[in-house]
Amino acid sequence: MVRGLLNKLVSRSLSVAGKWQQQQLRRLNIHEYQGSELMSKYGINVPKGVAVSSVDEAKNAVRTAFPDAKELVVKSQILAGGRGLGTFKSGLKGGVHIVKVDQVEEFAGKMLGQILVTKQTGPQGKVVSKVYLCEKLSLTNEMYFAITLDRKTAGPLIIACRKGGTSIEDLAENFPDMIIKVPIDVFQGITDEDAAKVVDGLAPKAADRNDSIEQVKKLYQLFCECDCTLLEVNPIAETSEKQLVAADAKLNFDDNAAFRQKAIFALRDPTQEDPREVDAAKADLNYIGLDGEIGCMVNGAGLAMATMDIIKLHGGTPANFLDVGGNASEGQVVEAFKILTSDDKVKAILVNIFGGIMKCDVIASGIVNAAKQVSLKVPVVVRLEGTNVDQGKRILKESGMTLITAEDLDDAAEKAVKAAY
Repeated sequence: MVRGLLNKLVSRSLSVAGKWQQQQLRRLNIHEYQGSELMSKYGINVPKGVAVSSVDEAKNAVRTAFPDAKELVVKSQILAGGRGLGTFKSGLKGGVHIVKVDQVEEFAGKMLGQILVTKQTGPQGKVVSKVYLCEKLSLTNEMYFAITLDRKTAGPLIIACRKGGTSIEDLAENFPDMIIKVPIDVFQGITDEDAAKVVDGLAPKAADRNDSIEQVKKLYQLFCECDCTLLEVNPIAETSEKQLVAADAKLNFDDNAAFRQKAIFALRDPTQEDPREVDAAKADLNYIGLDGEIGCMVNGAGLAMATMDIIKLHGGTPANFLDVGGNASEGQVVEAFKILTSDDKVKAILVNIFGGIMKCDVIASGIVNAAKQVSLKVPVVVRLEGTNVDQGKRILKESGMTLITAEDLDDAAEKAVKAAY
């Protein structure tokens, strides 16, 4: 029984830790049409396309950008994968459709403003505010290509598969031999030999080999120069004109490089993100929303994981992962409380601070000021330990606030669960 419980806690912790780490590395995604424009600047072959946000714009785009087209691809633009197999809450199946030009307005109207649910959005889905109209290519062969960061080699890793256009996870499970991995020396950069290995893994049937090698090198150039954490092309495909084309792509960028990638980060679409995470990022807080009822405010990722685990151990469920960091200001603590109390599902808040660099009196002052600015309608359990703990406890006691204090983490979790339920 104990082993089973520990397995559940570890599994859940790893899942949340993965989300947290992902948020640190890849806070910015951009839409497909934006990625297409960026890729074309690097000389990468992409389909011709136009993004529209209304039916009238779709009508004009058909007339001006595709005067000779008979069919177009209408793609929902949301920051999530699996669009083609997704379902709109309105009932329309699929977020990507190939239609005749006289149907473009109809399908654009059915997608715009509607909520699309995919395997990556969760049941809440995402609102489609733009659709991407692009030429229908005559594809003769579909493959998979990606560049990501590999911990093992401490550098970029190119992944290629001679079959694409479908879930790479399924291919990796069922046909692992189809997938090749080519690590790139980050100091030397991609060589002709590296690019040739990738092309051999893709195994194009008709595209010129030398042209294909150049396309791989250009994709790597974009990955490095734009500070990508992921560049995924699925499918990278051959056309009837024997050209290698990035038919569909996903690009993620390292938010630590925002200072030198201002043009790219200006493309950020906050409407596609959890507003709480957007607000947290503005305050330089680490926040991930979960589905529970107990809000957690801690300092340090390890303490956050331990706090969520012990809440679960006592029968509760954490509502979030909120790490104020090791040197948060009083203002950041106030912002953290605002974010926590904005979640209607939160029934209690557990503040668990171990003061090292972070001082307990700063946290206490932040809690008091937050109470003055935010109408606290839920119980707050506070456990402070470490640097300036006595001053922190005195500030809380003299504030006149109704707080539930705890002596240790186990006591704090037990009281938080009791207060929430």
